[in-house]
Amino acid sequence: MQVTIRAAKANLSKLIDAALSGEDVVIARGRKPVVKIIPIGRSPFKVGLLKGQVTGNGPDFFAPMNEGELAVWKGSE
Repeated sequence: MQVTIRAAKANLSKLIDAALSGEDVVIARGRKPVVKIIPIGRSPFKVGLLKGQVTGNGPDFFAPMNEGELAVWKGSE
C-alpha cells in the first residue's frame, strides 16, 4: 500500500495496524516513495531466564552495614 503524506497524517493508526499485520506500507511525497513503515521485531521476554543457573545465597540487602561500609556509603572515607 502506498499513501501520501497527507493521507498518512490522517490515518497513521490504521497504517501502523496494517504494517503490524504484515502489509507493506509506503509513504510518498507526491508520487515518489520516501519512507516505509515496518514493525520492530520483539524478542520474547522470559521470566526466570537464569533459573537453576545461579546458585548460592545472594547478598542480604537488609542486613546492617558494618562501620567501614557505612563510612564508604556516607562518603567520609
